[in-house]
Amino acid sequence: MSRMLLSLLLLLPTAALAHPGHGDQSSFLSGLSHPVGGLDHLLAMVAVGLCASVLGGRALWALPLAFVGGMVAGGVMGAAGVPLPGVEPVILASIIVLGTLTAAALNPSPLVIAAVTAGFGLFHGHAHGAEGPDGGLALYALGFALATMALHIAGIALGQGLRRTLTRVAGGLTALAGLGLIFA
Repeated sequence: MSRMLLSLLLLLPTAALAHPGHGDQSSFLSGLSHPVGGLDHLLAMVAVGLCASVLGGRALWALPLAFVGGMVAGGVMGAAGVPLPGVEPVILASIIVLGTLTAAALNPSPLVIAAVTAGFGLFHGHAHGAEGPDGGLALYALGFALATMALHIAGIALGQGLRRTLTRVAGGLTALAGLGLIFA
């Protein structure tokens, strides 16, 4: 486990914020494959799942649904050209905040954490809506949303499969990776 995490951390500088698939790639498969192509998105999606796993209960479904709902709304805003300041810093902050919440095993109000998670989703969605394909946006968005949900589920499964302490460590490493992306 520790070797895998170390390997991922070593890859951070070269993979940070790499987002292939923007522009004219408007198919469902392009949207489906896009979330795994950018380390910032991948880390944030798994962090949502890890955080939901640590919180448990309703958070297991509420956080992923809140994120995807916010992401879809942000994607529509971005595609429509509605400006949203600070998109990239908030995307990086989402990784750090969600990782830190997981590491600290805080138990915030379910409504507050769902709202924060939806807000992070809004910024992630805006970035991809603004830079998304010129045509076929609906199919691309559907693929993107399904892949995002799959990554949330992977984070939940990882969190449920690890002991609570290791899940918290994974959250801390995620937050550190988010900090690393700032300087990459």
